[in-house]
Amino acid sequence: MEGKRGTERAMRAMEYLQLDPLQIVARSQDLALHSRVIDYKPGMWEKLCYEERKFFDWGGWLAVRPIEELPHWRVVMRRERDDSRFGRVLFLDSFRRALGGRHRESIEEMLSVVRAKGTVSNRDFAMHTRRRIDNYRGRKDSAVALYYLWRTGELMTHHRERFERVYGLAEDIAPADLLRESSDEEADAFLIRKMIAFHGLHRLSGGGSGDIGNPVLNRVLRRPVTAREVARLREQMLSDGDIVAVQVESLKDLHYVLASDANDLREVGAGRSPRRWQPCDTTTRDEVTFLSPLDIVTARERARALFDFDYKWEVYVPLAQRKYGYYALPILWDDAFVARCDLKLDRSSKTLVVCGIWFEDRKTAINQAFNDALAKGIARFMRFIGATKLDPSAVEPRAVRKLLSSFNAQRKQGSFCG
Repeated sequence: MEGKRGTERAMRAMEYLQLDPLQIVARSQDLALHSRVIDYKPGMWEKLCYEERKFFDWGGWLAVRPIEELPHWRVVMRRERDDSRFGRVLFLDSFRRALGGRHRESIEEMLSVVRAKGTVSNRDFAMHTRRRIDNYRGRKDSAVALYYLWRTGELMTHHRERFERVYGLAEDIAPADLLRESSDEEADAFLIRKMIAFHGLHRLSGGGSGDIGNPVLNRVLRRPVTAREVARLREQMLSDGDIVAVQVESLKDLHYVLASDANDLREVGAGRSPRRWQPCDTTTRDEVTFLSPLDIVTARERARALFDFDYKWEVYVPLAQRKYGYYALPILWDDAFVARCDLKLDRSSKTLVVCGIWFEDRKTAINQAFNDALAKGIARFMRFIGATKLDPSAVEPRAVRKLLSSFNAQRKQGSFCG
């Protein structure tokens, strides 16, 4: 996929684009799209979201979704607002009780301010003018009130400034025909299909902790789900031909996939790459791909269970306990995860700093085909982030440091593919 239209196609194919503010080398959402769109440039997703309004962002698990899905998500917003079991993310209380408690005045005030001004951000309100509160979502009552109104659908993200939300009225942002709720049955069917499409596989369980990183249905639907109801939903989807059951090697339970993906799975099972998976330019054999640390492919327990790649994002791991690095990215070569690489960008000198690289099999480091693919992957990555220099001085072992240093020499001689 290429360009802005390729970015839109990728975002729709991904189902969700998870957002994260950290920008160590590039933001997670930009890394995810860089790994899928051949000439992606940072921030391209924002134009599609906040200028063309083809997508919107929302949720405690913050992600971008297609705008035409809004009626289904407004059902989820209502469920979170009205059910205390699913609405404790804001005030350590239900959304509904928050309105009747000491936050009501702040919420009504912020709604009036947005109506009067058109757009508002939390930065518009100085700390000394607001009531101070202790909440994960903000230290000012204005911040939490704005977040409440956003989560419950009164407000939407108009645009972002330095990643911070600038809010506007939903009625001024979304098309009028989408500011409605679908039926509960329509919303449930949509949410289950989207969940399976996003994860690829799902056990379709109603309780417990899920598996391979899959959420259970009560968290997806934002309502209580009994085992009997799960069984009924599963059998209905099977009989309607919406899903098919699959047995995954090394996983105990049956899992389910969308029927539309069944032919692709048969191709993969036969050792072939499905035709619609063919890249428009380079391949992962010719050029390594650096995955986002929040990519669903390697998130949570999935990579270990499905690909024998034990990946953990170590941003929140204390320094002394880190096994790899603060922002280590999985490296995909051909059809395997062969390494991870901790990167950061020194923006003042436009230098891509390689803090470390760790291989699953040390023999990969001396494989010439891999070295060529790594050179191409790093060259494209440097173009993507605007780096002009590469610093591998912290890399061990020496042979790998020497390899990476040779890329700088090739660059000076004009033979490096960047």
